[in-house]
Amino acid sequence: MSALKAGDDFPEGVAFTYVPYNPEQSAVTACGVPVKYDASKEFKDKKVVLVSVPGAFTPTCQNTHVQGYIEKLSQLKAAGVDQVIVIAYNDAWVMAAWAKANGIKDEIIFASDDGAPFSTSIGWTMGPVRTARYAIVVDHGKVVYAEKEPERGVTVSGVDAVLAKL
Repeated sequence: MSALKAGDDFPEGVAFTYVPYNPEQSAVTACGVPVKYDASKEFKDKKVVLVSVPGAFTPTCQNTHVQGYIEKLSQLKAAGVDQVIVIAYNDAWVMAAWAKANGIKDEIIFASDDGAPFSTSIGWTMGPVRTARYAIVVDHGKVVYAEKEPERGVTVSGVDAVLAKL
């Protein structure tokens, strides 16, 4: 598979793992049980923004990239987005802790592309195993926007760029 572009069907067989929010395990240090998120299936009947970052708790990812999506979630929802999913190469427990550290319960799914199989399949990685910084908008199974950052920083994958394409 190669990089995704607008007009492509979202590929089959794409799955991530995440730890669903549970109020009884709301502490950042509480673990929970990861479950499979079948992205290929879920994306067929939803408008989804998939945001990939190189790593949880890293400076640009935390302070700029993810914060934009958290702060403008209501604008994304008003534009018809059903789900925002943030992925990184980190495991599902780290991603769950990152969501909790940001006060996210189930408004945004923080999931793992553990080992970066999806990001690798589309050629959007950093180094040998990190997910690259990118955003993909999928509307009922069809890619309508897909951009990978050309260099350091948050431009084409940031929330403002995505909102402009919705």
